[in-house]
Amino acid sequence: MGVMARTAYLTVILAASCAHSQEAVPALPEPDRDSGTSIEEALEARRSVRRYSDRALTLAEVGQLLWAAQGVTSQRGFRTAPSAGALFPFAVYLVAGEVDSLPAGAYRYLSGGHRLEPVAEGDLRPDIQRACLGQRCVGSAPASLVLVAEPSVTTSVYSQRGMIYVHMEAGHISQNVYLQCESLGLGTVAVGALDPSALRGILGLSDELLPLYVMPLGGLP
Repeated sequence: MGVMARTAYLTVILAASCAHSQEAVPALPEPDRDSGTSIEEALEARRSVRRYSDRALTLAEVGQLLWAAQGVTSQRGFRTAPSAGALFPFAVYLVAGEVDSLPAGAYRYLSGGHRLEPVAEGDLRPDIQRACLGQRCVGSAPASLVLVAEPSVTTSVYSQRGMIYVHMEAGHISQNVYLQCESLGLGTVAVGALDPSALRGILGLSDELLPLYVMPLGGLP
């Protein structure tokens, strides 16, 4: 088989594999826009939680948390978290270990379609724990969110000051996740002690992308 023919063959195989993986990913339920928890109650109760119950998360809980982090909330593409210049340099990755109806693996959240795109298979929680300097809460949680920035999206407009805005935005997103966890009766903690290079390798990210937070998610013990 010639080089061009082999390249074309591998491209077809890869495309078919990705399509099959996408078909295996269940659709996320539509997020709720109302709850029995007021914003004041969520603010008062918000705490960092590092121990979680043994139960798996539901797909609805995971979808709600992803929407809280980066869901699209207007026809103009605005999202749940504010972004300098409405540039939205962040993507959110879900590392699922024990989520009902969802195979263990890593997924990218596609905000526009409120859906998941598979990026890696298998239970990656031990790898993510090592990348977070061995923090047990990351390995024991049923799932984690990884907040990943593409700084050039913002710095191309705001130059070096754009990096400040990127880090601010990570805080905006993480607070949304905290408050949504309170509303759902779940726990989380924003983990910033991490090895960006290790996380890039686990999630298959390019060097231009910067993981800034890992947020383990789980039921309250």
